Parts: sequence; structure tokens; C-alpha cells
Amino acid sequence: MGKTTTAINLGTALAAVGERVLIIDIDPQGNASTGLGVRREQRARTIYDVLVGGAGIADTVVHTTVPGLDLMPSDADLSGAEIELGNANRRSYRLRDAIDAMPSDAGGYDYVLIDCPPSLNLLTVNAMTAADAVLVPLQCEFFALEGLTQLMRTVDLVRGSLNPRLEIQGVVLTMYDRRNSLSEQVAADVRSHFGDKVYNAVIPRNVRVSEAPSFGKPVLIYDLKCAGSQAYLRLAREVVGRERARRVAA
Repeated sequence: MGKTTTAINLGTALAAVGERVLIIDIDPQGNASTGLGVRREQRARTIYDVLVGGAGIADTVVHTTVPGLDLMPSDADLSGAEIELGNANRRSYRLRDAIDAMPSDAGGYDYVLIDCPPSLNLLTVNAMTAADAVLVPLQCEFFALEGLTQLMRTVDLVRGSLNPRLEIQGVVLTMYDRRNSLSEQVAADVRSHFGDKVYNAVIPRNVRVSEAPSFGKPVLIYDLKCAGSQAYLRLAREVVGRERARRVAA
């Protein structure tokens, strides 16, 4: 339970607390699109058309069944985008340029969440170049700590060469099992290193969260009362609070 699960359910939770949200699925697997119930035949135009074909974001956005939550879908065509862009002008800025070109009345989104591929490639670079901040879902497992170290290096590289405004917005602990001493140790290590960058809200290991995508639903729609749904609602409120504080400070 990692980045896509968090993107889907945090986006839904943000919409549930009154925010207007756009999720951009920039992973060729299209799992965020599938997990939000957007069928293949509904993806007439996708983020591929934005990055490669020059389409506008508003031309590709589809409404989900969640009020206040829209999606820019993805499909397998996106896997060829890196090759097709080749040495294209501003190839690392394609998504950022598309977001900047959105009319001010197009959607009126409070939050844009970008679900990235699991590996570092041109698509991930586009996402980080377009973003203001990175939210890191971290599974409470040993190997996840090694992946976090690599991610921090990547953020530093993108900040230094492409997007100086990029920062770590926060780290959210997922797949947390209070019965497992390893979960406790990982959580302690992460909080020791990142301090208040780690959200207070913790996403527990929860079977309902794992089941929901197979029904094409966020867990808040699938089972609002389960522990996973309630944890994502707490996370959404915390994200909104931190973001408002950040904007005031700026």
C-alpha cells in the first residue's frame, strides 16, 4: 500500500472535507485511473496527449464518481512517451507547462496530486518539475527506508537543476501494524530523522484498503467506517492544516 493507494484515498478524503482535487495519473500502468473506476473506454484522451501531443489538461480531465474529485487518466500509451519525447524542447517541463497554461476557471482546483511511476524516469522528472512539494508514503518495512534515501537524493537533484521550489511536504507512514515491532522501529527511525515532517496520521494495515481498488472505488466509498478510511480523513485534515500554515508563512 503505497503511492497510488495514497493518491486515490488522500484525494478522496480531501474532496470529502470540501476541497476541489485533481489527480494526475502519470504512471503507464494507470492504476490510479483503474482504482477510481475510470474504465479504459472512458480514457479517450489521457496525459499522453498532454505530454506528447500538446493537448490541454482540460481536454483530458474526466469526472469521477466522487464529488469534487477529477482525474487526468493514463494508459499504456504513456510507456512510450520517454522515447517519443527524445530530445524535444523542454521535455522535462511538459507537465509543468500544461498546468501553467490551464485557464484560471478550469476546475478551480485547491489540490493537484500527481501519482508517479515507481521508478525514476522522464515521467517522474516531469512530475517533480511540476510539483510544489513531494508527499512520501512510506511503508513500515525495512527496505522502504533504503528507498527513501534514494528518493531524497532525487528530490535534491531536481531541486538543484529543474525546480528550486520543490520541497518535501511530509512523510506518511503506511501499512502500519501496531502488533509488529518492526513497524514501531521504522516509525521511530523516520520520526527521529524527519521530525515534524512526518504526519501524525498513520495509515494502518487494513484489508478494506487493499480490497477497494478491485471494485474501482476509493476505500472511503467502499467502506467509510473502516480504520483505513478514518486514517485517510485524519491525514487529509492534517494536509489541509499544514498547507494553510505554509501559505500564510509564505
